[in-house]
Amino acid sequence: MTTTEANKQIVRRYYEELWNGWRLGLAEEFVAPGIRFRGSLGVEVEGREAFLGYVGMVRGAFPDFHNTVEELVAEGDGVAVRLTYRGTHLGELFGIPATGRKVTYTGAAFFRIDAGRIIEGWVLGDTEGLRRQLAAT
Repeated sequence: MTTTEANKQIVRRYYEELWNGWRLGLAEEFVAPGIRFRGSLGVEVEGREAFLGYVGMVRGAFPDFHNTVEELVAEGDGVAVRLTYRGTHLGELFGIPATGRKVTYTGAAFFRIDAGRIIEGWVLGDTEGLRRQLAAT
């Protein structure tokens, strides 16, 4: 397997096992201890524990949060992903109390991989579209 294919597999596992399966104990396998991460919900963190805190925040707002990988592209140590996010709003987010609404929005994520682990992640989601869905009457 080439390095770019291996990097794509790491990112696939990241979404399938950590985000979709909530198997947070596996984070050590593919998330570096010093990860630098910027989530689309306006959060920037450094370090695996802070990153897992962000994951917990998202799970608190959307316990059934699910990521669908639509496209994956890799070159060198970088992986880019086009995604669709889905979930039911059951916890506060953006100061908006739980609405019970099912939401769907899109985004893209960019990762850097080193020694088989994600060292940097930058996620750009359509948060305006998400806010409109949460605020809908």
